[in-house]
Amino acid sequence: MAGNNKVEKVVFGRPDKSHKESDKQNASADKNPRKQAARGDLSGLGRVWINPTQYFDGVPENVWEFQVGGYQVCEKWLKDRRERALSGDDVNHYQRVVVSLKETIRLMKEIDKAVIQWPM
Repeated sequence: MAGNNKVEKVVFGRPDKSHKESDKQNASADKNPRKQAARGDLSGLGRVWINPTQYFDGVPENVWEFQVGGYQVCEKWLKDRRERALSGDDVNHYQRVVVSLKETIRLMKEIDKAVIQWPM
């Protein structure tokens, strides 16, 4: 990422849209993140903007919305670093978090298929 890597405002949006706050609301409108994640729906790739000029590209919407303990993991990780510049290691770590969540979602779907009577 070229730029200062400073996390200012974290927003998820589609590449063909601006990164306004309303895009974040529209991206998750009428969607239950847990159901979407369980479906393994990877159709919606987006950008996670950290400031007006920098973003992480190709983040699946269901990964962005995936929650653990009531928190959106990808959003919380970045918001916890607000007003700080991300190091190269931070950028690599965030990318590994995204990949790990994507794999977690895939495995959840696989487990749900294997255990026929689950969930009840």
